[in-house]
Amino acid sequence: MAARSLTPALALATAVAALGGLLFGFDTAVIAGTTHALTGIFHLSPFTLGVTVSCAIWGTVLGGLLAGIPGERFGGRESLRITAVLYLLSALGCAFASNWSTFLVFRFLSGLAIGGCSVFSPMYIAETAPPALRGRLVACFQLSIVTGILVAYASNAALALVIHGPSLWRFQIGVAALPATLFLVALGFIPRSPRWLVKQARLEEAHRALVAIGSADPERELARIRGSLAADLAQQAPSLFAPGFRRPLLLALALGLFNQLSGINAILYYLNDIFAQAGFGAMSADRQAIAIGVANLVFTMLGMALIDVVGRKPLLLVGSVGMALALAGIAAIFLAAKLQFLLLPLLLVFIAFFAASQGAVLWVYLSEIFPPAIREKGQSFASFWLWLLTAAVSGLFPSLAALSRGSPFLLFAAAMAAQFVVVLWFFPETKGSSLEQIQQVLHD
Repeated sequence: MAARSLTPALALATAVAALGGLLFGFDTAVIAGTTHALTGIFHLSPFTLGVTVSCAIWGTVLGGLLAGIPGERFGGRESLRITAVLYLLSALGCAFASNWSTFLVFRFLSGLAIGGCSVFSPMYIAETAPPALRGRLVACFQLSIVTGILVAYASNAALALVIHGPSLWRFQIGVAALPATLFLVALGFIPRSPRWLVKQARLEEAHRALVAIGSADPERELARIRGSLAADLAQQAPSLFAPGFRRPLLLALALGLFNQLSGINAILYYLNDIFAQAGFGAMSADRQAIAIGVANLVFTMLGMALIDVVGRKPLLLVGSVGMALALAGIAAIFLAAKLQFLLLPLLLVFIAFFAASQGAVLWVYLSEIFPPAIREKGQSFASFWLWLLTAAVSGLFPSLAALSRGSPFLLFAAAMAAQFVVVLWFFPETKGSSLEQIQQVLHD
């Protein structure tokens, strides 16, 4: 692919596509500040609290599974418009929900949007970015997610200072309508994916899109894309589960499995409850959640700075060790019921290692490993698998923690030790390679 620098147009396209990640992060994390209020208002048990938190994730499972359909038909940009509308409807619907069932329905819509964004945003960025910048640019999606998480925690705390009473949770969730509207409008200012346009035989539009995002040699890049797609389309209707695609599929399954068995989403969704179980008050939990959000953002930025320098694999290996040790320490605090003052430092260590490794690598790696003929299907399936695991872990966490507060963290620590071994032996490095070169390495 022709050498290409980060032009203003490419930066804008990346920023707008990544804005879906901000809503992704906000909608998934904002629930942490409302679990106590929702439990009281809707009379939730530990099981139904798990259902309430995970219902959005089940929507995400379906959204990720079905994302390949609009992705192939309409392309990444137009599909992101659909997710923006769903984000907006969900925020307003949850804010005005009059009963538990209505709340679940609109939280489910939020999940559909998140599932779609988890496929469309990194796919769009990967298809418009040059190889030398692809890691950092796709990682902008993760940066946007953690920014959304921080904004959610800060928004929860700020609104709690100025709004009192049983309606607070409605404002905390409903405020997401503002960035959803911004996202919907901003999508009108970026081009379609050149690769998707070539796949649709809209070559003049693809050429204009390459020019718009600053390609140094749009003719040569267009020819390279056409050659790649032509070779791929020579295969008849390839199946995602065909033998030639076995390795990227297994890598995606392993990466999604370990991502969720790190416990990251269970911790983020129930952060206020975790602090409460350790004896911290509501206001203290809100402040400490902000500290977690800041660490998540800072170390995601560090991971972005390192991902195209040291590579994907070293980050995953170092992160595995750091997370395993921090999670073992958290488990010890709850099992011994001592040294609760170490909970925040250990959570910060866990978040730091996660953000700089799994957090920075996940969406980049998933956007790289599938060949063009099955990229939409592959990323859709990977997203489905990731969110299926997220729903299971987040749904079961309250019940597991009710039985033994430390046992979930022991399981998470063991999973991170296993991740180290699997990554060391089976994961290839993709740093600095074009999407075509990566496929040559992964073809089996």
